[in-house]
This record gives sequence, C-alpha cells and structure tokens, in this order.
Amino acid sequence: MKLTVALIFIGAAFAQEHQHPSPSNQTPPAPLQPLAQQVRQLEDALNFLGQALPAADQQRINQAIGNPNEAAAVEELQTILDPLVLLAVDINPESRVKVEQGAAKPELVQAGTRLFLVKVTNNGNVTAPLNVESPNSGPVYVRSNGSPAPAIQLTPRDSAERWADISLFQQPPMRKRLTGLALEYVILEIYSRDAGQRSAKIAFNVGQGSQDIGFRNDVMIVFNALPARSITMRVKDEKGRPAMASFVIRDRQNRIYPSPAKRLAPDFFFQPQIYRADGETLQLPAGYYTMQYSGGPEYIPHTREFDASKAGSDEISFQLDRWIDPSQYGWYSGDHHIHAAGCSHYMNPTEGVEPADMMRQILGETLNTASVLTWGPDYYYQKQFFSGNDHPLSKPDRIMHYDLEVSGFPSSHAGHIILLNLKQQDYPGAKRIEEWPTWDLPIFRWAKSQGAVVGFAHSGWGLEVSGAELPTLQMPGFDGIGANEYIVDVTHPNTVDFISTVDTPYVWELNIWYHTLNVGFRTRIAGETDFPCIYDGRVGMGRTYSKIDGPMNYLSWLKGLQSGFSYVSDGKTHLMNFRVNGESAGSGAGEIRSAGPVNATVTVSAAAYLPEVPNDAIRKLPYDQKPYWDVERARIGDTREVPVEIVVNGRAVARQNLLADGKVRDLKFAVPVKESSWIAARTLPAAHTNPVFVMVGGKPIRASRASAEWCLNAVNQCWTQKAPRIAPSELEEARKAYDHAREVYRQLIRESER
Repeated sequence: MKLTVALIFIGAAFAQEHQHPSPSNQTPPAPLQPLAQQVRQLEDALNFLGQALPAADQQRINQAIGNPNEAAAVEELQTILDPLVLLAVDINPESRVKVEQGAAKPELVQAGTRLFLVKVTNNGNVTAPLNVESPNSGPVYVRSNGSPAPAIQLTPRDSAERWADISLFQQPPMRKRLTGLALEYVILEIYSRDAGQRSAKIAFNVGQGSQDIGFRNDVMIVFNALPARSITMRVKDEKGRPAMASFVIRDRQNRIYPSPAKRLAPDFFFQPQIYRADGETLQLPAGYYTMQYSGGPEYIPHTREFDASKAGSDEISFQLDRWIDPSQYGWYSGDHHIHAAGCSHYMNPTEGVEPADMMRQILGETLNTASVLTWGPDYYYQKQFFSGNDHPLSKPDRIMHYDLEVSGFPSSHAGHIILLNLKQQDYPGAKRIEEWPTWDLPIFRWAKSQGAVVGFAHSGWGLEVSGAELPTLQMPGFDGIGANEYIVDVTHPNTVDFISTVDTPYVWELNIWYHTLNVGFRTRIAGETDFPCIYDGRVGMGRTYSKIDGPMNYLSWLKGLQSGFSYVSDGKTHLMNFRVNGESAGSGAGEIRSAGPVNATVTVSAAAYLPEVPNDAIRKLPYDQKPYWDVERARIGDTREVPVEIVVNGRAVARQNLLADGKVRDLKFAVPVKESSWIAARTLPAAHTNPVFVMVGGKPIRASRASAEWCLNAVNQCWTQKAPRIAPSELEEARKAYDHAREVYRQLIRESER
C-alpha cells in the first residue's frame, strides 16, 4: 500500500470545485473513530484561522460521522474532501515521496493567505513530521494595511522568486508530527505577495532521504492570485469626529479578511477583528464583503456590505452608533489588566508587541484608561516601556499606563497581584525576578510605600465552590493564583485596595468578598479582562467605571477605584450614581451613621443593552464557562429585561426589572436597615457596585458570625497550600502574618452575635 498526501483547497467556488473528479490514487478505508476526531480538530483549526469549511460540507461531515457503517462513513468523509484535492503526495512503505497535482483550483489572493489541506493516507504508519519546502517561499510579508514588514535582506532575483510564504499550520489543535493513522489531514497556508499568475514548486518529505528518485517528490503549480485593492476606511464617531473602530470582515464564503493565519502586528492573529482608524487602508481582493463594525460594548454593532470589485468605490464610510456614554454622567471606563506579551501574543520576532499595537486596541474599544501590565513573560524586554507616567501615545480621554502584575514571580502561588501607579518597578535589592519575595504581603507593603493602588488579579482561581449561593460556607481549596492570600492580607491595615472581578466565575469572586465585607472590611472590587490570557477576544471585556469630578486622568480614575466610587461591568450594563439616603459609595467615607434603625432609600441610574433576540450560546452556559460576566446571562426568559437587585450583607432584599434597550432609567428602592450593614446594587452576572456602609448605633459591621468563622478556616486552609512554597528565610515572617490574621478573625467571631 501507499502513503498518500493530498492538498485540499478551501477555495472560493466550492460548488464548482465539487464537480472535479477525485484523484486517481484513492485512499484505502481507515478506522472511523480516530479519523473523525482528527477531522473535528481540522474543523476547529479552520474556524480559528478564519476559513471554515462551508456549512453544507460541515453538515455532510456530521452525517458521515454518525453513519454506523464505518467503511461507508470513511468513504463519505473522503468524498466530501477529495474534490478539493490540490496535490496528491505518494509515500511508499520505504518513505519515498512523490507528488502529483490534484483537481482543486489553485487560486490565491494578493496580500492575503489561502488555506489548503494536506490529506495523509499513512500506509507505513509514519509518525515523523511532515515537511513542506519551496524555493518560491520566503519572508515576503506585507502588513495588512499595505506597509512593508521587516524581512531578511534579499537580492532582486531572490525577491522576485520568493513571492509566496508556504508553510504548514502545526499549532494546536493541529500537531507537528503525523499520527501514524491510516488517514489524516493537516493544513497548508499559502500567502501571496503578488497578483496574477505565479508558479511555485512545492515539495514534501517526512525526513532526510525520504524524497523519491527522479524528482518526483515535488510538483510545479501555476497559481492565480486575485488582485487586491487598497480601500480607504472613513470612520467617524457618534459626534462626527475621526475615530478608531473594530472590523470583522468576511467574504461570501465566510472567510475572514485579512486572514488571521499570516497577520502581523498591529493586527492580532488570535482575534477575528482588526482595528482601523479614519483614513487608514485595507487590502482586499475583488469581491463582496460583509463588515461588522463597532467601537466597543458602549456601541451598537452594525453590519454592512461592500463591493471591492473594480466598479466599487476606493473608500468606505462607517458611522459609529453609541447607545450610552457614561462619561457624560461623570463615569469613566478602565481595564487595569492588559498585557503586551505572553499568552496569545506574538512571541516572535519580538518579545510581545509594542505600545502602538496596544494603543489601537484601547482606542478601538473606547477605553478611557488602560493599565498595560508587565509580567513574567518577556519581563526584561517589556519593562523598558514602564516610566511611572502615562505613555506618550496617550490622548486626553484615552490613557495608556504601563504598570506591573506580579505573575511568573516566586510569589505567584500565593495569588497574582496587581500594582498600579508604581514609581519604581523593581523590588529593592532584586535584580532578577527570581530574587523577589515568595509571598505577597512584603510586595504589597513595598508598593503601598510609594503610593501604589494594589489588589489581586483574576480573583476566583483557587476559590472554586459548587452551586450559585452567595455567600456560601463551602471551603475552597485556596490552591490557585487568584485572591488566595487576600484572606490574610486584608487583616493588615492599608495593605490591599481591591480584588478583581469579571474575568473568573462570579460566584467564586464575590463569595470571598462578601464574607470579608460581612465582618467589617472595606476592600473594593474592580473589573478586568486579563487580555490576552483569560480573554483574548478584546480588551475591556471587564471594566471599572470610576466617578470623576473634574479632569479625567489616570490618578483620578484610580482614586475612584480605590475609594469605591466605582462599579464593575461588562461594558453593556451600567449602575451609575448608586446612593443610599443620598450618600454615594466612595464619597467621603462612603457611609451613613445613624443612632438607630434606618429606612433607607436606595437609588441608582441603570442602563443595559441587549439585542431583541436571545443568544442561547451565552445565556445557557454554566456560570463557570466563559464569558463569565455578560448581560446576556442576566436576561429574564425571552424578554429584553434584566434584574437590578439591592444587596444587604450579601443577600438580595429588593429587585426591579430593567428594560435593556439602552435607555438610562432612575430606579428607587425602599430598604429597611436594622443593624450596621453594607449595601450594594448588582445585575448578576453583568455589573456590581461597590457598597455604601450604614453604621447603626455606632457599632461596626458584624453581619455574620458564620462569615467570620469561614474567614478563620480559610486562613488555615490557605496556609496549608502556600507555606510549602514560601522560602525558608521568609517563612517565620509569613507565619506571624498568618497568625495575626487568625487572631483578627477570632476577635471578629467573638464580636459577632449571630
């Protein structure tokens, strides 16, 4: 038997291509189960790369996989794919390779990437990597806006010959090596610099010496690359001013442009959208496109069609449609957890991305402030952008500020911590990351000594509980990188300002916060995205809206976060001007003092936006699956309403339904308060205010003896997980800090009546 490798083109005219005859070298039957699993991985990868199989073919694949006749099912899967074969590569049992052209249409696109499949029938159970080579492939990238990208210096002849970039996509869910299955598929990417007819010699091998004799392991193919046009984008905001917006661009075969497969910064390959400002350009081949555009969650997304043929216009205009502008009410958005390196980011050829690339994301999502956090990955490269001041690319109402997340450091096991408004970025005496403390309290104290605002990142990790009760007395493992050591740090005055929410399941985040509020602590919550780690779709998926009276700047936004004059949100839900008897959270002490019980009047200006048709793909997900916070999850049935609840000491005591049509409505609640309490408003899981504190009879808040007992037990649980990883030289100091926390909670238990 022979090992057959075939290239399959995911092309534009599927209906025509299906008329081509199958290659003469038919693949023998293969086991259905592993083949079906591999085809699913292939579908996932093609979806990720923006060139999915047609819906009709996906449906046929589903039906074939469900066929109880395995041989027929395998044949049907091949029948679906074989008409798209571009190349057939035969490898004999001695691993000798030969190649011949198949029936697929060899069509490319100028300044863009087309995807093909490599079909492997592995008669010899080869598990070596499959390699592709071409003398016509080289570093010929052009950025998506048409500007040249850095490349290796080539001679004019080399440059003319290397018109393509030909490579295999071998990132997850695909793999670098053949599986040894009798039949499998991998993905080939071909980028074309030029338009028109271009030839390429393409060869395959499975290791040195596997080429067949007589040059039969390569084939010359003449491609036709459809010409691209330079389209000028005209983008205006709701006031008619030039703006930046996000665009998801698809052709009639649902392929994304520019192809994510070969994007270079500032376009990110892991996002379907690109960001373009007024006057910038985009390269598109002739054809019809749908363009979905938006300015972030405060804007209504719209879709329009565009003809990029010669008869079409050379420019296209977009008017952004804003449904709410919280800044008109004095509320300014910010995302304090964004990264320019690590996780989904480019790590080659640069160590992460540059400030200009991050600024486009901030502008395109209409964030007023953004904290770009240097952290473990590429720390020594990215730290050059830290200055202690706003980055020079900042604008008056779009501020980018570089700060620090202590993640990938020795203390990371205790919980990742965020240090905002630092003046110095390096811990005293530490020249390398490995020399930093192995627990977080010393770092918090150092940061606070220089006026920083500090807190925990992605708070829910390590605090998992089951069910949706808030608060719950279940004891989490305290075995993660969220707000774990917070349970200790909060007992040390002026140490921790906030814990972060929105980017982990809301029950896990809010549970520990509610318990510590119930025993009198006043830590704030803040909203974050952790881009591009927990979320790589967009910056600003988790936000803090701070109330600012006067000029907006980074310090005034941080003051709102630190004081609690703020609320957290998915950006599509807003709880502004929350007041209890006229007192705002964070204004002054953010508290009301009364000699006796209070009949509190609670008011809030609320707004949310939901499309009329429910999105079941989001709202029916379990709460521990992303997106964790989204107003769609709060939708009441099939209506366009969401609940706004008033929370007293962690329990909802009043509720009104809000029509999520984008209009701001003033809501009013009557709430009796018999004892010292904290009061907040929420729409779960979409938005939550910081609390107002009502002090009755001069007594502190001791709302729950059970909460105090939970906190004490949590300190003990946390110690079992963190102590083994604290350096011996620091262990005694850490032990004293934990003992201090234990004694504080014991005293709170004694002071709690119930």
